[in-house]
Amino acid sequence: MSRQVFLYDPPDRFVAGTVGLPGRRTFFLQASAAGRVTSVALEKAQVEALAERIDELLDEVVRRTGGNAPVPAVAPVELADTAPLDTPVEEEFRVGTMALAWDGDGERMVVEAQALVELEAGTDEDLAEAEERLLQDELNGPPMLRVRLTGTMARAFAKRALEVVNAGRPPCPLCSLPLDPEGHVCPRQNGYRRGA
Repeated sequence: MSRQVFLYDPPDRFVAGTVGLPGRRTFFLQASAAGRVTSVALEKAQVEALAERIDELLDEVVRRTGGNAPVPAVAPVELADTAPLDTPVEEEFRVGTMALAWDGDGERMVVEAQALVELEAGTDEDLAEAEERLLQDELNGPPMLRVRLTGTMARAFAKRALEVVNAGRPPCPLCSLPLDPEGHVCPRQNGYRRGA
């Protein structure tokens, strides 16, 4: 069976969002265009890293082109997308690896998210080689979401993604660990439960 690639070039919408309550949220990337929607699950840290790397790459593009690339310095207010994920949210796959690139000819940010690959037991070196071969296999590799965004859309995506990541549980004022609605065991209070 050939590799399944969910291609959006360009998407009507590409956002990071969550399902569930703070502390128990599942994070998703969701792309949509022409009535088609693709949702892939990933970890909070992956969303945060993706957003930060997108901003860094866009800053580098602006720097290298002397400001001539069609990339805004900040996300335009008119592109702010605060709407929830399109429902129903149906997970196509869980993301394992992600890649970013700037297509200078098309002046587009390319975001790729590939499915998590589970390999049979072996040495760490053998597993790493097998995983790399599989990820590079265009015919039989794992499913992939590939999205091509304008610089403006990429800035808007990164801004929303960071807002979604930071919208979780508030930090404890003493230890900075996340506070659950029912409180938490604070190491700075010798383990006594602190209320929210």
